[in-house]
Parts: sequence; structure tokens; C-alpha cells
Amino acid sequence: MDIFRTKTVEQSIRDTEDPEHQLRKRLNAMDLTVFGIGVIIGTGIFVLTGQVAKEVAGPAVALSFVVAGIVCGLAALCYAEFASTIPVAGSAYTFSFATLGEFPAWVIGWDLLLELALAAAVVAVGWSGYFASMLASIGIPLPASIAGDDPVVNVPAVLIIAILTAILIAGIKLSSRVNLVLVVTKVAVVLLVIIAGLFFIRAANYTPFIPAPEATPRVGGLNAPLIQVLFGITPVAFGVIGIFSAAAIVFFAFIGFDIVATAAEETVHPQRDVPRGILGSLAICTFLYVAVSMVVVGMQKYSQLSTAAPLSDAFVSVGHPWLATIISVGAIAGLTTVVLVLLLGQTRVLFAMSRDGLMPRGLAQVHPRFGTPARLTLIIGLVTMALAGFVSFGELAELVNIGTLFAFVVVSIGVMVLRRTRPELPRAFRAPFVPVLPILSVLACLYLMLNLPVETWLRFLIWMVVGVAFYFLYGYRHSRTAVPHPKATRR
Repeated sequence: MDIFRTKTVEQSIRDTEDPEHQLRKRLNAMDLTVFGIGVIIGTGIFVLTGQVAKEVAGPAVALSFVVAGIVCGLAALCYAEFASTIPVAGSAYTFSFATLGEFPAWVIGWDLLLELALAAAVVAVGWSGYFASMLASIGIPLPASIAGDDPVVNVPAVLIIAILTAILIAGIKLSSRVNLVLVVTKVAVVLLVIIAGLFFIRAANYTPFIPAPEATPRVGGLNAPLIQVLFGITPVAFGVIGIFSAAAIVFFAFIGFDIVATAAEETVHPQRDVPRGILGSLAICTFLYVAVSMVVVGMQKYSQLSTAAPLSDAFVSVGHPWLATIISVGAIAGLTTVVLVLLLGQTRVLFAMSRDGLMPRGLAQVHPRFGTPARLTLIIGLVTMALAGFVSFGELAELVNIGTLFAFVVVSIGVMVLRRTRPELPRAFRAPFVPVLPILSVLACLYLMLNLPVETWLRFLIWMVVGVAFYFLYGYRHSRTAVPHPKATRR
């Protein structure tokens, strides 16, 4: 049983030419950078900033964003090399298939399904909260049963996913134009927060910058970071440990640059533009995250920050509620783009897996008019609507993080493998300091994974066990690597 059979880079690229499964090339470097900013800037700024500052890191949350940004930067360089070498939909799944083999590729693809579907649902729930808050501020409160803290069905979250699914079906260029308008709106709001907030900073709020560590029930039992359990450390929040624990949580805020790689197949000049899109969006967003986190903890004592809408409530606390309304509008625009691009990434990963036969091949059919995998996009939209309608935010964010970090580990290893096995491949972008940089990326990602709760690890392992079972029951038997598609043999 050859579960480590690889799919050559050349075959991966030839598959993109199959008329029945050919995506249209419409995107450029600017589109990709805007997609990256669109998905990265969202929950991290508008939701997680207050939560991790109040409960885990204190004012040092800015350092947590720096740590998470550095880890992402190491992985981003590896993604950029892969995406310029193998400009095919699927991102880490496709890269793994070309280097580590079919089974590792399946594992990472299954992992990405977890990451992207749950992330889209999580962010849609956050969007619903801001949307309901904005309506309430203008005198149109929504019933708690459809948009409260614990609704029966989260109707706004379901509706926004339905609208964005329709946009994605209609075409990649339309999606990029909608994304551009929303990204410009939310970046303008973020800059407003930074500039306006500077006038309300109180130096006393930065003291202590790194609060003394303290035992807390929140990080006890199954909620304790795995590294604390393995080494017998008393579960604590704050302190230096709190900075790294917070980095593992705010890492959720950086998810997105890897999704730029999933759009490589729809890019006119992928070898040049995909690396620019990945690295450019990550650099811009890291700067904005650090700046906003420093401003918000300077405006309001970290222990008093809101965990639901920290930026809006910080301006309310200094007597400027009108700014809070503007921020809510920016948050709605921001979270909308996050959901849009997450759904895009999800469809492209599953599209690549279906085209390879590891999922039903019928899902990979491209709509003759729109040039998008319409059937697949609709199915993913329906599943994500179900998740967003009935699942709460807190239970899912950390599960998304572990899935993303695992993907980064695999991609970093894959860069070293492909350098050794296919040194002759043309690489428009080469990650520097290989193998040192990929090794550092692997170690940094593993360290952040160890800072995630035990409960998250258990859920992740259960998901992986289910995925392995599905592979041997279906994927292995239907893989085109084992049984090539007739069209592939005629080229």
C-alpha cells in the first residue's frame, strides 16, 4: 500500500489546464494583497485584542502580536517559495502532495477543512455580534433568540454567509472588487482608531506592562496549555508565560496569508505576484495589530477592557460614543471580508482535493459561465451556515489555531524536502537561509501549539482520526495518483 506516492509538480500544473476543472486567471498582486489584508484584519483587532489583554497578557498583548507575527513571517517565506514554484489551488495540501506524499497531503487537506470552515463560522458569529450592536444603537434591537449571546439560531451569521456564498459563486473578480471596497473601509477605521486613540492614552494604563503571573481557574484542568501540563508548571495567566499563551491565541488573528496561496491558480502572474501578496499583506497587518493593541490598552486599563467589542467600548469609556459607532461599521466591514476570503480558501482547498480524486470528483466541476466551482461553493456555504447558526465562538477559535499551526509545520518541512528532491525546479522566489529558516519556523509553530489548551489538542486528534478513517475508506481507493484520469493520459 503506497500511501506516500507523490504527485509531480509538472502533473499538478497540467491538471490546471483541464477545461472541465480550469479556474479563470483574473487576479494580480494588488488583488492578492487586498485579499490577504481582507482576511487577516478582522477578529484579531475587533475582538481578540480586549479578550487576551484582559485575561492572559495585560498591556504586553502587543508583544504577543509581535511573537505571532514573527512565527507567521517565518512560515510566510516558506509559503511564498512554494506558491511561486507550484502555482496551483490547494495551498499547503498541494505543496504536501508534491513533497511528502498522498497521505500527508490528505492529512493536511483534512486539517485545512477544519481550519477554514470553523474559522469562517467563528468570524461570522463575531460579525453577528457587531451587527446586532449597531442595530441596537440606532433603535432596532434584534431578539435575543436570533442574535444574542446565546441565540437559538444565529440568524445574522447565517444570512451573511449566504450572501457571500452567492458572491463567490458569481466569480473571483466580483469577489475581489467587493473585498476591495470593504478592505478600504476597515483599514480607514483602523487608522482612525490609532490616530484618535493617541489623544486618550494614559501612561498609567501601561503599568505594569507585564502583570505578575497569577494562578487562574481559566487555565486549569483541560483548559491549561499543554506545555504547562507536560512540565508540571502551575497554570497561570500573565507574566512572560502569559505573553506566549496569548500569542498562541491571537495567532488566530493572522490566519489569512496562507489563503493567498490558494488563489495562485487564479493569478495572471503567480510566480511574481503571489509572494508579493503573501508577504505584503502580512507586514501591513502586523504593524496595524501592534499599533492598535498599544492604543487600546493605553486608553483603558487592561482589567476593564471589554471582551466583546473592546475598541468600541474603549472610546465609550473616554466619552466618545460616536467613534464607537464608526468602529462598529468598520468591524462589520472587516469581519465581512474575513468570512469572504475564508470561504474562498475553503472552496479552493476542497476543489484541489476533489480534482485529485481524494474527494468526489464531481465537486471539482467548474461552472461554464462563472468559472468558479459553484456546486462546491454552495455545499461549503450551507455547511458553514449550519456551524455559524448553532455553534458558539469560544469553543472554536483555538481549534482553528492548532489546525493552522499544523499546516505551517508541514509546509516548512516541505520546503526543505523539495529543495533536496527537486533542486532543478525554477523558483521565482526562494526563501532565505534554508534549511535554518524552515527549521526555526517548525520549532516556533510547535512551541505555540504547545501553548494551546489540552482540550484543543484532544479535539484536534479526534478530528484527525476521523480524517484518517475517511482516507482509507474513500480517498485511497479513488485517488487519481493510483488510477489516472483518462484526460491526464492524453496530454
